[in-house]
Amino acid sequence: MAAKKKAVKAGAGAYTAGKAVRSNEYVQRLVEDEELRENLRNAFVSAKKAYGRVNGKSPAKALDDKKVQRELKDAATSLKEAADSLRGQKKRKRRKGRLLVVGLVGAGLALALSEGLRKKVLDALFGAEEEFEYTASTTPESNSSSTTSESEPVRAS
Repeated sequence: MAAKKKAVKAGAGAYTAGKAVRSNEYVQRLVEDEELRENLRNAFVSAKKAYGRVNGKSPAKALDDKKVQRELKDAATSLKEAADSLRGQKKRKRRKGRLLVVGLVGAGLALALSEGLRKKVLDALFGAEEEFEYTASTTPESNSSSTTSESEPVRAS
């Protein structure tokens, strides 16, 4: 009879634990969110690979290994994404920033390739160019004395 009471108590405890797990929001997210599970799986795999490369090496040599650094970075990134997902934070979408960059690059290309557009922008920024015709205020002197002295014969005295 004592064994039966223990079994009933264990069953009640398991039922209570199951009920608590079902009502836990973190467990619900873990069950429902495929991306969260994938991030946790990636973090585990990366950490396992890093541990496999570090195993038996001194810490100084292990940290110099580029593959270990990459695996640890991947594990940290996956854990951060999983933690953000558990907290309910969405990934920040950088649509506005990307749109701004694409717009600036497009405007730069348009200015570089279109002479008419470039002139319009420069006129809008600095005002229209004043077109003028250059006329000299002085006239160049003619060297009539040098031309005449060459044509005249030199007289000996």
